[in-house]
This record gives sequence, C-alpha cells and structure tokens, in this order.
Amino acid sequence: MEKLSVPTLAREEMLDLTAALRDAVRSHGWNDGILTVFSPHTTCGLTVNEGFDPDVPRDMLAFFKSRIPQDWGFRHAEGNSDAHIKASLMGSSVQLIVEGGEIQLGTWQAVWFLEADGPRRRQLWLKWIGA
Repeated sequence: MEKLSVPTLAREEMLDLTAALRDAVRSHGWNDGILTVFSPHTTCGLTVNEGFDPDVPRDMLAFFKSRIPQDWGFRHAEGNSDAHIKASLMGSSVQLIVEGGEIQLGTWQAVWFLEADGPRRRQLWLKWIGA
C-alpha cells in the first residue's frame, strides 16, 4: 500500500487529485490493473466527476453547504456532524482502471477529494491490483 499526502487549506474544499494519481501510477510503473484510492478520514470523501469546468466543484460545495449546514443543531459534540454526513454521501473510495500505465477516465472526468472539516494534512491510501 502506498500513501499520498493531501494538505487542505480550508474547512470545506474540493481538490483535483487526477495529476497526483497519474504521477503515482507512472512513478511506480503500474501498467494494467485497478487502483483503489481510499480515504481513512470520516470527514473526507472521494468521487469522480467533471474536471473541466471549475463551477462543478464549487456548485457541489455550495449544494452541500445549503442542504447540510454546519450549524443545523446536530448533537455530535465535536461540531462537525455536517462533515460526517457530506463525507458519507460522497463515499470513502474510488476504483480506477489503469491500462497501458494510464488512468482511464472519460474526456471531462477528474478524481476529486472532498475536505469537509479542515484545514488539515490528510492521507489517502493507494492499493494497486495488477492484472
């Protein structure tokens, strides 16, 4: 298992991880197989979505904030229940097909990391299964 460090700068943000994951695949010489990317954090999520238009991640964050506000009156003592819900809706992992040493994504797709309780230094776990 490999680990990828992800520093975040705001309480809520979405970071495009596509280039970092492509670099990891190339640097390890992974050719054909499946790359699983997993977040071991209960207030972070992962997804594959549009990577071309910067309004897409902004819209996603705005939607989450409007539907799941931090000050809704949750009972969880840490004050970050909204972050747990957002991360659960997003999911904690993605699986990516790698062929010919390249991550296979659609024309407009990117791999996104959701930080919902930052800023922090996060880690993602990368597990390679070669074909």
